[in-house]
Amino acid sequence: MTLLEAKNISIGFPSRHGMFVAVKDVSFNVQPGEILGVVGESGAGKSTVGNAIIALLEPPGEIIAGEVWFKGKRIDNLPEEEKRSMRGRHIGMIFQDPQTSLDPLKTIKQQLVETIDVHLRLGRKGSEKRAIELLEKVGIPDPELRINHYPHQFSGGMRQRVVIALALCGEPELIIADEPTTALDVSVQKQILDLMRKLCIETNVGMILVTHDMGVIAEVTDRVAVMYNSKLMEIGPTSQILSNPQHEYTKSLISAIPRPDKRIDRFPLVSYIEQIIEPEQAFNIKEHWLGQAQEYTMPVADDGTILQVKDLCMRFQISNSLFKSKRRYLDAVKGANFTIKEGETFGIVGESGSGKSTIARMVTGLYTPYSGSVNFLGKEISAINHTPEVLAYRRQMQMVFQDPFSSLNSRMRVMSIVAEPIMFHKLAQSREEAEQIVLDLLKLVGMSDDAYAKYPHQFSGGQRQRISIARALATRPRFLICDEPTSALDVSVQAQILNLLKDLQQELNLSMLFISHDLPVIRQMCDRVAVMQFGAILEQADTEQLFQNPQHQYTQHLLSLMPKLDMLPGRGLS
Repeated sequence: MTLLEAKNISIGFPSRHGMFVAVKDVSFNVQPGEILGVVGESGAGKSTVGNAIIALLEPPGEIIAGEVWFKGKRIDNLPEEEKRSMRGRHIGMIFQDPQTSLDPLKTIKQQLVETIDVHLRLGRKGSEKRAIELLEKVGIPDPELRINHYPHQFSGGMRQRVVIALALCGEPELIIADEPTTALDVSVQKQILDLMRKLCIETNVGMILVTHDMGVIAEVTDRVAVMYNSKLMEIGPTSQILSNPQHEYTKSLISAIPRPDKRIDRFPLVSYIEQIIEPEQAFNIKEHWLGQAQEYTMPVADDGTILQVKDLCMRFQISNSLFKSKRRYLDAVKGANFTIKEGETFGIVGESGSGKSTIARMVTGLYTPYSGSVNFLGKEISAINHTPEVLAYRRQMQMVFQDPFSSLNSRMRVMSIVAEPIMFHKLAQSREEAEQIVLDLLKLVGMSDDAYAKYPHQFSGGQRQRISIARALATRPRFLICDEPTSALDVSVQAQILNLLKDLQQELNLSMLFISHDLPVIRQMCDRVAVMQFGAILEQADTEQLFQNPQHQYTQHLLSLMPKLDMLPGRGLS
């Protein structure tokens, strides 16, 4: 029996301007034990299809045509109470954004136990035991201790593992996974993908895997559905779609996948997409507002060093006690040392929870180091106490966060979000000038002409990340910290953004600290790379030297875990 069948479904969002159709006439099916991959542009309708199946469309969204059948029973027209009872118990969901799918006021234990108890009725002790087993299954270290922590005490990748455990609580027959490995490094990604594959084989669970990562598609899916502009372009076995795609969009999409085997000057763009414009063709950056001559009172050191990190350590208290000797601490960063030259991109790669983002937050001053120092433009950051001086340094150092949704104010329109730092740092003579700068910045990062008037929730994850990058550029920084800046982006948008960052670096002599778990992206973007594990930097080297001749055993292990893309046409990948 077919597990799930979507028959010619269309999904619409009515408004005073008429009906916006987000998904048009899409049909597919999922068999027990099968993994169906869904790929396509950011905003193509991939996540909307998954939300519609599990009846979690944002109001007033609705299925306006077609039918959804689950195990021979139509489910799209069920009463709300019956739909609610199916969620979790029969159809599980792994959401794209772990930060917003976990309750920040409840411990992980409370959230897991509550869900298990509702669906499986194991009792308090049985539910707690099952919760610990699930955390261990998805790779959370010390599950007996970590189960009592809150979501904010986990890294982005660790939170995603918790969300996956949450989806498995009810032992569902179908799982809809919306970008489940977005925040995970290659080693954890492989664990999770192996877990998903094993789950489907051993328990006959069906899965719809929504992702923009072709490496993930190649590793685990049986069939692939390719979507673009709310429509299904083609569907077929994974090997056929990747090795011999039929539709022009699919061919173009596959060509944009970052190469892990060698460095190239620019990322290929998805040429099928209408109105795609290379940044340097749309703007002459030197004539753009970003490229205007600026007077800096804080010169770079004689040797070109813009940032120096020395013996940097960060410690978090993870359990409390009246007795100091019984308190437990986590050493998130242990004696980190590195320098970044002006105009250089320095990459940090490592497992989720290895300390990469913690270093970024200490560099920006969001965290106060436990010990060690951060020297930016000749000044010890933690020693700056005078507010005007702090602002002068912060203006020249901006950050693009991993999670665009939680880093954008949901109550402000995009115009106000991007204009705020311009007005705050007095970089425009008037509000009108600031608004014109915002329009230029939004166009530069590939947003539509009407984006300025909308709110963050009206955009897809990839579009929100572009807005975050526009805001970071709004102060004309000299140093940009990119914490997983493309983890939420499909390969086509990723190519545009990474090409843009390359252009900005070249034209403006911009320096970057680039944090990513995506090894092919690190290879293409960075001049030098540091590899971290358990808070320590294990190896530093020029990028090509590190990829061709890694010295540390852990680095060799990481590189061996990169997804194999041998089946892609004409790429010669290994």
